[in-house]
Amino acid sequence: MSSKEHQDPIGHFREWFAEAQKSEPNDPNAMTLATSTRDGRPTARMVLLKGVDDQGFVFYTNLESRKGRDITQNPVAALVFHWKSLARQVRVEGRLEPVTPAEADAYFASRNRLSQIGAWASRQSQPLAGRFELEKKMAEFTAKFLVGSIPRPPHWSGFRVLPDRLEFWTNQEFRLHDRILYLLGSTGWRTERLYP
Repeated sequence: MSSKEHQDPIGHFREWFAEAQKSEPNDPNAMTLATSTRDGRPTARMVLLKGVDDQGFVFYTNLESRKGRDITQNPVAALVFHWKSLARQVRVEGRLEPVTPAEADAYFASRNRLSQIGAWASRQSQPLAGRFELEKKMAEFTAKFLVGSIPRPPHWSGFRVLPDRLEFWTNQEFRLHDRILYLLGSTGWRTERLYP
């Protein structure tokens, strides 16, 4: 069975993502996020997709983390979604732009309270002497924000990957996989089929 052709790659992604949400046992929104430093040293890690709209793919992070520093130096990224239950993969490449403060505030407010406190307590990607140091920070910020709403930390926000290249891959017998590539040009999206 080959992948259905679409004019709109975001619409194509939404269809596949909806199917993954029904079939994947854990975290269908998990994606590999690859960034690189100014001089091109790459790094990749798993993060969670927190929104997809007509502009692109949204995730949130500590801006002082390694990925936050990479993004500041070199605002481009690649994403990979792999849904083993569907034998499908989507690859995304594009520029990064910050989400608006209102978007970041709204998403932060939707997180559970301990995750909000964790965003204040964690110095993500920095050296940690031991687990006790983190637990002590959690206790300090729990006491600080004992009552009332917790504001979003100034070092915590999100980014949107603005895609200019998406590839939809479906596993096929004998490794003759189905691959559809979307490329964004000056007149909009065009598609190509790729050899497996």
